Amino acid sequence: MTSPTPVPFSEPPYLSGLPSPYYTESHRRWQKKCRAFIEENLLQHAMEWEREETVPDHVFTTFAKANMLIPALPAPLPVEWLKKVGVDDILGQPVEEWDYFYNCIYTDEMLRSGLAGPSGSLTTGIAFGVPPIIKFGNRQLQERFLPELLTGCKRSCIAITEPDAGSDVANIKTTAVKSADGKKYIINGTKKWITNGIWTDWSSMAVRTGGPGAGGLSMLVVPLKGYPGVTMRRLKVQGQISAGTTFIELDEVEVPVENLIGEEGMGMSFNHERLTIAIGATRQARVALGAAFEYCLKREAFGKTLMEQPVVRHRLSKCGALLESQWAWVEQFVYQMTRLSKAEADVELGGLTAAAKAHAGIVLNECAQCAVLLFGGNGYTRSGKGEIAERLYREVPGNKIPGGSEDVMLDLAIRQLVKNYKNKTKMLDRPRGSSKL
Repeated sequence: MTSPTPVPFSEPPYLSGLPSPYYTESHRRWQKKCRAFIEENLLQHAMEWEREETVPDHVFTTFAKANMLIPALPAPLPVEWLKKVGVDDILGQPVEEWDYFYNCIYTDEMLRSGLAGPSGSLTTGIAFGVPPIIKFGNRQLQERFLPELLTGCKRSCIAITEPDAGSDVANIKTTAVKSADGKKYIINGTKKWITNGIWTDWSSMAVRTGGPGAGGLSMLVVPLKGYPGVTMRRLKVQGQISAGTTFIELDEVEVPVENLIGEEGMGMSFNHERLTIAIGATRQARVALGAAFEYCLKREAFGKTLMEQPVVRHRLSKCGALLESQWAWVEQFVYQMTRLSKAEADVELGGLTAAAKAHAGIVLNECAQCAVLLFGGNGYTRSGKGEIAERLYREVPGNKIPGGSEDVMLDLAIRQLVKNYKNKTKMLDRPRGSSKL
């Protein structure tokens, strides 16, 4: 059970008794219901399932029946489609009243174990694989796929990354060529590091339908599990093991041209994925720092507790400042998402979201490293008191790399800010030959 007095840094300020301008009474009521559901059906078994490297199938079914996969979708929710498939509310919260703070609460609660694998095994597919169909798919595409995806009868994933194209999405080589009769796309290529891929029925896949560069990329709904020409195998990765990281080979895979998402050459957006990673990584940093703080109150060395050592307090303080600053930035982003249209958010927040995602990885690295050092030998051991610190330190790269690697994200942030600034200041440009000050 949660202590009535949280360990410092172990909970967001709004859950530690401090006032917040962001969370309404409705948000707070739903957070309590959300926490109770996730604790019962996920968190109490998360470490066990991560050790076993898989989450039992019945857990996905439990979440699907309770509509608790839907919160992984970006707000506002696809109300028309949800109503059509019989989803009116999520733990009592009407879907039409859903805003991005519910998404934030959900993501934060799902990561309270500190482990991204168990939660990622359930939500990554619907969080990132289904939105392209909702936002850009035409009516026939939505009617064919959304009913079973939204109700959890079928599973999805986002299949972008390849052996030679990670953050460099424009270098994707998997091809989709139309058949002679124009009725099918013939797909050939490989996808690598695809989370949830091994369980996926229908993926939203980036393919090359045109020439080189980003302008030649399109998105298709591509069947995976048991489909002719598709071969899949799980990859052994450093962290987030139970999330089902997958290598996919596509050999003359045929899909109808009606499976095109949007239009050819339309490309894709990663803002929801990056903000979700930023929220989750910040909670993981909180778990690491909270565990270290609690340990330092009890562990004795040199005749006193670790917390009585100035150097220990200094480490905790530096990491705490980073953590709470990052969380304040995350909440600011979420608030802005509730006030801007999607078109405005894509322009104004695209670059900054990349920076926030990158910085979340930096903060997690600092907090996880701090936890390992303060746990000492226990933090270097894959069992016992410091197991959570050891595992969290191995999960750091799983936040720094996916969704765009750290250095690429930091560079993208500045390039986007420069682009926006130039677009907004064009009116200040003087025509050639004009006088200068």
